[in-house]
Amino acid sequence: METAALADELLAAWDGARLIELPSARPGGLTLAQAFEVADVLRARRIARGDAPRGYKIGFTNRTIWPRYGVFAPIWAPVWRSTLTLLEGSEATVSLAGLVQPRLEPEIVFGFVAPPRAGMPDAELLACIEWVAHGFEIVHTHFAEWRFTAADTVADFALHGRLIVGPRVPVARFGRLGDELAELQLTLSRDDVDVDTGRGANVLDGPLTALRLWLEAMAQHTPRWSVRAGDVVTTGTLTDAWPMAPGQVWRSRPDHAALHGLTLRTAP
Repeated sequence: METAALADELLAAWDGARLIELPSARPGGLTLAQAFEVADVLRARRIARGDAPRGYKIGFTNRTIWPRYGVFAPIWAPVWRSTLTLLEGSEATVSLAGLVQPRLEPEIVFGFVAPPRAGMPDAELLACIEWVAHGFEIVHTHFAEWRFTAADTVADFALHGRLIVGPRVPVARFGRLGDELAELQLTLSRDDVDVDTGRGANVLDGPLTALRLWLEAMAQHTPRWSVRAGDVVTTGTLTDAWPMAPGQVWRSRPDHAALHGLTLRTAP
């Protein structure tokens, strides 16, 4: 499969908010290595169109949902200036226009004051992190019925649609950052009915562990990509990903005193 042509097809699907045929189901299929090449072309295409990377999303870190989606390892892709919202408060309204089969994921987000690298000692990695926040990622896919392979998801922008980040909490507010985030419990509700509860440990044993493992994987598979000072990295959903529709009200209740619950309304 021709890398640039597939990248252009996926970008057109993003622009047109439409479904396309699975690349992995076409003659010749799609390998994970090819998918990362497509992702690299897509990154360059979006920069050329005037967008700017603002960090990264890591997907499929939650082992509890791997069998449901048939993806058994983390994926990742850039978060963009056009897809990132940093809230000053704890409430937001979002339009689902332009998103295909959107789903909601409650996540833990890190903000960086210095560039981290793979293999850093714990103390050095923590020194790179400026803040921690709870956020909502809206994921979507251009493949019907959320059926795909890992390679398909990597090529499809790693399913990233939007990232809404709640109030940022300085790292100094946490005594044992890794343990506290792993022990975190969060309840998600839709229209005031609880629909799911997740734990930080679902995310590769904790968001900080997920971050460390991802830095190692990114150095291997996408060495041209790096985390810069000022970037955000969201570490994967604590619950399942929940289908969204216009006119809903979603709320999260994390049980850590430093992290704010969020309210997200979808425009009618």
